[in-house]
Amino acid sequence: MQFTDTHTHLYSEAFDEDQDVMIQRAIEAGVTRFFIPAIDSEYTERMYALEATYPDHMFLMMGLHPTHVKENYEEELAHVEAQFKQRSFYAVGEIGIDLYWDKSTLEIQKDAFKRQIQLAKKYKLPIVIHCREAFDEVFEVLESEKGEDLFGIFHCFTGTKEHALRAISYNLKLGIGGVVTFKNGKIDQFLSEIPLEHIVLETDAPYLSPVPYRGKRNESSYVTLVAEKLATIYQKPLNEIAEITSENANAVFINVKTI
Repeated sequence: MQFTDTHTHLYSEAFDEDQDVMIQRAIEAGVTRFFIPAIDSEYTERMYALEATYPDHMFLMMGLHPTHVKENYEEELAHVEAQFKQRSFYAVGEIGIDLYWDKSTLEIQKDAFKRQIQLAKKYKLPIVIHCREAFDEVFEVLESEKGEDLFGIFHCFTGTKEHALRAISYNLKLGIGGVVTFKNGKIDQFLSEIPLEHIVLETDAPYLSPVPYRGKRNESSYVTLVAEKLATIYQKPLNEIAEITSENANAVFINVKTI
């Protein structure tokens, strides 16, 4: 049984003391593919080092995280574009809009989001969306960019059923992580009404640990706990959840290696 973690920050400082042990623990748990979202230029070299150490398991994205869209965002976007000219990636991400931390940057967040969607289209790649307290704003940008060349993952999906259906209408899979195990997470109440073909697994490690590790550091091995919750929700065997969600990831991340 093999799982795919479609969103995990394994280069984070949170793993500096035990990165290799933690990754090996995940691999032994059957998590064999890790998709690595970018944050900003300060983390690029850490991402490349991770890939060099685990070339058969790590699949890198490149992009500017919305919470890091600041006064220097033009320089950061230039860095993103420069990386694409030097090498290939599996997605543009994570990108989007976050109004939880800073509402004052909304306009430049929208600009950065839109331009990175266009970059993904240029390279025929999926996007991986970060959305926090910004569904209307994210959907506004997606509506302006919709088309067959727009596709990807709505990462860390925490919205309503209506939000889910709208995201799917833009050729997006729903990234389901630890929130589905929370008592107050709410998405478990309607997820069974969303066909499993639209779901991919993720952890967002080191953030948003599933129960029973909520509040502690998350890690990629815990994606199996998310899968177990989905097996209960969809009334399907765990191996079927693993297989279908990994196939869904393959449909998003074109030309990705299968293990």
